[in-house]
Amino acid sequence: MLDIAGELHRWMAEGREFAVGTVVSVGGSAPRGPGAALAVDSEGTAIGSVSGGCVEGAVYELCAQALQDGKTVREQFGYSDEDAFAVGLTCGGVIDIMVTPVRADSPERTVLEAALSAAVSGAGAALARVVSGPDGFLGRALLVRAGGAHEGGLGGTPELDRTAAAEASALLDAGRTGTVTLSEDGTHCPGGLTLLVESSVEPPRMIVFGAVDFAAALVRAGKFLGHHVTVCDARPVFATRARFPEADEVVVDWPHRYLRSTPTDGRTVLCVLTHEARFDVPLLTEALRMPTAFVGAMGSRRTHEDRTRRLREAGLSDRELDRLRSPIGLDLGARTPEETALSIAAEIVAARRGGTGLPLTGGAEPIHREPGPERRVVSRL
Repeated sequence: MLDIAGELHRWMAEGREFAVGTVVSVGGSAPRGPGAALAVDSEGTAIGSVSGGCVEGAVYELCAQALQDGKTVREQFGYSDEDAFAVGLTCGGVIDIMVTPVRADSPERTVLEAALSAAVSGAGAALARVVSGPDGFLGRALLVRAGGAHEGGLGGTPELDRTAAAEASALLDAGRTGTVTLSEDGTHCPGGLTLLVESSVEPPRMIVFGAVDFAAALVRAGKFLGHHVTVCDARPVFATRARFPEADEVVVDWPHRYLRSTPTDGRTVLCVLTHEARFDVPLLTEALRMPTAFVGAMGSRRTHEDRTRRLREAGLSDRELDRLRSPIGLDLGARTPEETALSIAAEIVAARRGGTGLPLTGGAEPIHREPGPERRVVSRL
């Protein structure tokens, strides 16, 4: 439900009652992952999505019913071709939805409001909710903040809350949404309770090095993908707020020096657009030794070969060089800055999601899948 935190937080502030249906598990080629949500208020207004359209009507009705009777329910939707008008997923997947009423008298309203407030403010927090378990547990919620402090409760023992908080903290540290299975007494024995943990973390960073014309278009693409975008260039005449009004930050500094001094993590995307050795080599020497999500560099084939030679001379290993995506972007035949930005953004998404970068037409792999280990994206620029 944190994917629609902004709207739900506003509803909370207005005192609205609503019910929210959340995807708690998926199987096969499901269009939305765990955490995706659809909410319906007491006036029938709907926000969000759980399936891209396939079962939204049925979930809407479940939300309306939950608002009336105050009961949390779980429903599974799969594929059926026996009746063209039957409710189901046309993609052939399976999704489980938990529908939770959030009324004025709902015991979980306070903790859910705190979770939504944390998500809207950008504070690190994880919302753990019971999505499977004995009567009385379903829908119970626990909010875990960065640092481990927690509020709310799952309706069991203090040990259960402590163990759940520790598991939620681990997912929060990784910036992941996922499920955790615990016993009712807080041990990790099979069975008992299943928790859905939704993590709310600061947006991942995209740092664009090189205040060139392509950078402005890439800034817009990065913001569209949900990144906190920084533009960095050592030349003050080019690195200006006027040229990059949509960037979150514009920094005038030598790229390698700035990279050493600024926070990065395993979700950070680094895009090097300078294609000039005096900037690229010291910068990439630093970047390829950091645990970032993506490092890409612009340039021709000849530029890439020369850059690789210089990086080897700087001491980078084959393993480190294999992390470099260069020339950056997927082969879309891009020419304009906007097309080039789309090409780069497509490779970033493919790298994050484990895509091949190939057309879906004629393919055999599932459209929706979890990324595999170290899958290399096809790039032919």
